[in-house]
Amino acid sequence: MGEVAMYSFKNDYSEGAHPNLLKALQQTNLEQHQGYGDDVFCTEAAHLIKETFMLNHDEIHFFVGGTQTNLTVISAFLKPYEAVISADSGHVAVHETGAIEATGHKVIPVSSHDGKLSVAQIKDVLKTHIDEHMVKPKLVYLSNPTELGTIYQKSELEAIYEYCQEQNLICYLDGARLWSALCCEKNDLLPSNLAQLTDVFYIGGTKMGALCGEALVINQPMLRKDFRFNMKQKGALLAKGRILGLQFSELFKDNLYFELANHANEMARLLKVGISSLGYQFMVDSDTNQIFPIIPNKIVALLETKYLFTRWDSTNRTETVIRLVTSWSTSEKAVKEFIQDLKKFTVLELRGKLMDS
Repeated sequence: MGEVAMYSFKNDYSEGAHPNLLKALQQTNLEQHQGYGDDVFCTEAAHLIKETFMLNHDEIHFFVGGTQTNLTVISAFLKPYEAVISADSGHVAVHETGAIEATGHKVIPVSSHDGKLSVAQIKDVLKTHIDEHMVKPKLVYLSNPTELGTIYQKSELEAIYEYCQEQNLICYLDGARLWSALCCEKNDLLPSNLAQLTDVFYIGGTKMGALCGEALVINQPMLRKDFRFNMKQKGALLAKGRILGLQFSELFKDNLYFELANHANEMARLLKVGISSLGYQFMVDSDTNQIFPIIPNKIVALLETKYLFTRWDSTNRTETVIRLVTSWSTSEKAVKEFIQDLKKFTVLELRGKLMDS
């Protein structure tokens, strides 16, 4: 028998790029353009992003990936003794191999059951960092959606930003999956709110149909000075910057970015509804493209013979939280097959026909 094809729900960047982007890259391949982001494609992409997010004089810079964006931003804006406040599940705290600490800045993790930060939690950090014998908290790192797929409501972001302004803290929002947050059912943030309620944020492209790329928006004028010097020093000024600009230009034409986001969210919703209908609970209530069902270990082992996903956490000896992630190109057929297989394995377990794995 041949190998069983494994369908991946492990992440939202397993696929290459949306055909529109590949077509545009091919059609312009032999054209000659300026380097380092000074090309017509980056200019057009910045214009389209400004229109979509209703930005005025905000600066937009293009990066290859999220970790590079985070470490460049944080190292550029903080003095050597200043630190970052992050949820303990935040990307900068867990998944960047100490990239922020490697630039000389401590990440202060805050325990959070849902991946979000609150004003009260930020206040607590400031209360315990009181003098020059400790690092000085300066930047509040948020992700929307969070690493757990949860989102910030407008009122939550308003409260955090107001407090950041009162305390002279920089409010930075990681938007690797911003598209999913803005398009999910429970979201009440408009794209234009991001410019009003953050000092800096970025718009993810790598996880939304681009080969690679993130678009950073600097709202706060005081933070813009000499930023490209910092980009160059961190290896972020791409000689062929046109590749990034062209992809964002295509993504923000004809509403493509949000169409792809809606598809990813809809596939996650179908998974969530199907899994819920079988009686399963979830670790956290997520309405974005990441969901975290709690599944018996025996069934997890069987699902792993056909699907790729992440074992996120063990809740007890018999159950595991798994993470399922959908993307701009997730197949509805694969989603339905996953639910059918889960139903089949669930029935077998209820009948006591599954052996211990």
